[in-house]
Amino acid sequence: MTRIFAYIVHRGGIVDDSAAELFAAARKIDASGLPTAIVTGCGADLDAACNSLTSSFREIWKVSHEALTYPNAELVRQALVNILPANSILLVSHDHFGIDLSPGLSIKLGSSFVSDVLAIDGLEGDSLKLGRQEFGGQVSTHVHCDISSGAVINVRPGAFKPEQSAPITGLVVDKSSTVGALTARRRYLETIVAEAGDVDITKHTVLVSIGRGIQEKENVSLAEELAEALGAAVSCSRPVVDAKWMEKSRQVGSSGKTVKPKVYLACGISGAFQHLAGVKGNPFLIAINKNPKAPIFQVADVGIVDDVLEFLPELTNKVREMRGVAAK
Repeated sequence: MTRIFAYIVHRGGIVDDSAAELFAAARKIDASGLPTAIVTGCGADLDAACNSLTSSFREIWKVSHEALTYPNAELVRQALVNILPANSILLVSHDHFGIDLSPGLSIKLGSSFVSDVLAIDGLEGDSLKLGRQEFGGQVSTHVHCDISSGAVINVRPGAFKPEQSAPITGLVVDKSSTVGALTARRRYLETIVAEAGDVDITKHTVLVSIGRGIQEKENVSLAEELAEALGAAVSCSRPVVDAKWMEKSRQVGSSGKTVKPKVYLACGISGAFQHLAGVKGNPFLIAINKNPKAPIFQVADVGIVDDVLEFLPELTNKVREMRGVAAK
């Protein structure tokens, strides 16, 4: 069996939630084995990240280099080319960093590349059957990936639910000496943290999140009334911010905030990977969208096909009724 690896992202020594999702995706390829994690970085943060993975991954390859303190895809690509065995399958989260890293890596490895994978349907010889979407999620497709020379596969955040399995005692293997010299034409300058705004959506356990389906600014109040009834906060996708219906601090996604609620109501949100990349922690996800083929339904725990403008007032009234609160 081709060896399967997962590239794990961490920040400040804390491993990203996508680690568990990549583990689950790898098990879809080979249920009989465990993938190997690859973690890059430097210093105590790298050690902490590696040690936190030993309860799930059988082996963790640690790549320590001062140049990798900040995850520069150009440098990480060089390191991975030097350490990955021939014909390996590497799973990477389909976020901004993964999109930067993976295409060029597959070229240097001489392997196949598939982006934004939603499903892994099985392996037949050297052909791996994968599910993804085209035309903004309007069409679901099945593709056959030739893994005879290995593959780099980007997995959509949230597409694979983390597995519940007994903890193990994994082994951290230091591969730092094999990466060689690392040079890049770009360098990290600084991290600019977005302003918190009037409401910190990262602190709320329940979020009512609205997207383009809300149609106009006046309809934002429908979400606000539901959030008030639920004791939640209102968040949004990028089109709502671009239209200036809500402030930037309310945006969830790869270019907005990363949230970890227990319950996430996606109202009129299509489910693009840029938005789902900001939803972490495996929340109970409820999707409301009038398009039955919206990508959000692929990852939702509960899907409701309806117009949010009609459904939200009904839901708000029902919540108030159950809580004994008079309707406004």
